[in-house]
Parts: sequence; structure tokens; C-alpha cells
Amino acid sequence: MKTIQLIVPTEHRGDRIDTVLSRSLAITRSSAQHLLEQGRVTVGNGQKPGKSTRLLGGEELTVVLPDLEPCEAVAQDIPLDIVYEDNDLLVVNKPKGMVVHPAAGNPDGTLVNALLHHCPDSLSGINGVMRPGIVHRIDKDTSGLLIVAKNDKTHQGLAEQIKEHSFTRIYEAVIVGHLREPAGTVDAPIGRHPTNRKKMTVIDRNSKPSVTHYEVLEEFTAYSHVRLRLETGRTHQIRVHMAYLGHPVAGDTVYGGSKQPAGLHGQCLHAKVIGFVHPITGEYLQFESELPDYFDEFLRKIRT
Repeated sequence: MKTIQLIVPTEHRGDRIDTVLSRSLAITRSSAQHLLEQGRVTVGNGQKPGKSTRLLGGEELTVVLPDLEPCEAVAQDIPLDIVYEDNDLLVVNKPKGMVVHPAAGNPDGTLVNALLHHCPDSLSGINGVMRPGIVHRIDKDTSGLLIVAKNDKTHQGLAEQIKEHSFTRIYEAVIVGHLREPAGTVDAPIGRHPTNRKKMTVIDRNSKPSVTHYEVLEEFTAYSHVRLRLETGRTHQIRVHMAYLGHPVAGDTVYGGSKQPAGLHGQCLHAKVIGFVHPITGEYLQFESELPDYFDEFLRKIRT
């Protein structure tokens, strides 16, 4: 077992403890609730809070993590496009169509399956048995860069940077139509859709601040090629914000129209640049990936 101590930031005043644990430990909210239900979390002098306890900010939390169970995911020899790797982390260029971690309907063939084969004895376990090493995700049909932690210290350091919004994350996308301004910012809170729990939406209630900066790179008859920089990193943030502006990402059948443009299978969205401070060395690292073939081919098609 491993014990972790956390000080609740004052900015989380009024937040539920399961939400704070989820953000601080980079685990799912259900995993945080499970820790609370098992009595593995104490506040201050040993009080064991419930999962809906609201925090004031400044409290000291002690979390006793259980010993990890063997990962149920199977190691598979799946080729990985590794952009960078050292003893503590690696940066992977994920192809479009690859799921990040096993889930219902996708038990294998995922990035986690490939990672278990590539570095079976050096992946962080703070995120639970089904998501070893995974600090952040990108959607199945979004291509591009993401970071994998090889140990818990690295994982926690990266998760803290994500929480503080200090990561550099730049995407490129093709969106439907033309934006009013050549550059701008979308500052609109995102939360779970009130009737469709599988979707996110711009909503004031039970939401989180969400900021996306955009720049138009090229305009076509019916589409625009844009660069987007995330200031925050909410689930489906770019897809939700572009749809909110009335210009959904091309090929996004969840937040846009149900019809796929010819030649696209899923949204035309690529995580192109990622930058962060290495949690162990303190060095700032930044990586960039080329636009994948599907993206270039779609650009060529709409140009002509």
C-alpha cells in the first residue's frame, strides 16, 4: 500500500471531495468514490468523509492507495509511434481509430494493450488496473500526441500540470463553415448534457470553466482549417466549443450532423503539439507531430 497526502487548493472551496480526488490523483470519479467508501481517505485529524462531502479549501487529505491488482488487460504486440521515451515517460502519436484504454465494446486492441507489451514493468498504477500509465486521453477518432507515465511520481507531476492548466496543447481541425473572426477565444463552461449522459454541452449548472483559443489557417467553400489551443482540458472540449459556435468539427456525428463527409470516418481533429515540464528533470519538453494522412487527404479534397 502507498500513502499520499494532499492539500486542497482554495480554488476548490465548495467542491465535492470525490471530484477533488479525481482531479488531484488523475483517477475516475467512480475510483475516487470507491476509495472513500473503503475508508481509505481521511481529512485532517483522521475524520473519514463521505463521497459527497464538500470541502472548504486548505484541508489536508491522506489517501491510502490499495495494492494494485494484476491488470486484466492483455499485452498485445501492436506497433506504437513513439515520439519520445525515457525512464519516466513516453510520448505517443496515437492513430485515428485507436481506443486509449479497454472498455465495454473495446476489450483489446487499445493503446493500453500496446503499452503493456512495450513496457510491461514500468507503467504507473495510480489510475487503476484498466488505465496503467494513462495521464490524459484523446478520443478514439482523434489522432495525435499524448503522454504516458512510467511511474507514480511522474504520473502525479503530470496530473498536477494538467490540473493547473500549464500544459501546452495545440490541435488542428477542419470545421464546418466559416468563423466570424480570424482568431478568437471561446470561454464557455462545459458540463454533462442534462438528458444525454454520453454527451457534454455548454451549460451553466454543474459545469467547469472551459477556454479554447482558435485561429483560422485556411478557408474553403464549406469548411475551415483551424488551429486550436486548449487553456483548459475538458472532455470533448474542442468538439463542444466548435459546435457551440455553430461550426462543428467535420465528421463529428455526435456534436454535428449525422452525415459523414465523404472520405472521413469520425471527426477531423489532430492533437498536433504537446508541451510540459518533465516532472523528474524539470526540463520543459515540447513535441509536434505531422498531420496524418487522413487529415491531409481531406484538406486536398476540399481545396479542389
